[in-house]
Amino acid sequence: MTVTSDSTTGEQLALSLLQGVGNEQMRAATRLLGAHQDGYWLRRLLEDEHELTAAADKPVIDRRGKHPSVDWDAIGQLMLARPWAFKSSSSELAVLEVAASLVTRCAVQLGQALRVVDNTSSA
Repeated sequence: MTVTSDSTTGEQLALSLLQGVGNEQMRAATRLLGAHQDGYWLRRLLEDEHELTAAADKPVIDRRGKHPSVDWDAIGQLMLARPWAFKSSSSELAVLEVAASLVTRCAVQLGQALRVVDNTSSA
């Protein structure tokens, strides 16, 4: 079971969610979220797992194997059907959209996503 603590870095959290994951797109997306804001989204996915799973009608964290991992199909479907479930700023949501686009069919307009992140970062 993946446990987060204040001393766990985002990169360490990403590594724990990547054990047994061979798909390079999934690895890249999970590493991206681990590097962003010290794992902000990975922590949110784990902390809000039950709420997000209920909104997605399927688990957002796949716990069927030896090690849990992000279920990117569930994340992508949730982003398309119920993006409000993530309760986040537009810049944080843009980061999650970019990560999901690496793995799923969620098309992202990178120019738009970067403008959102850039406008928020410069404010």
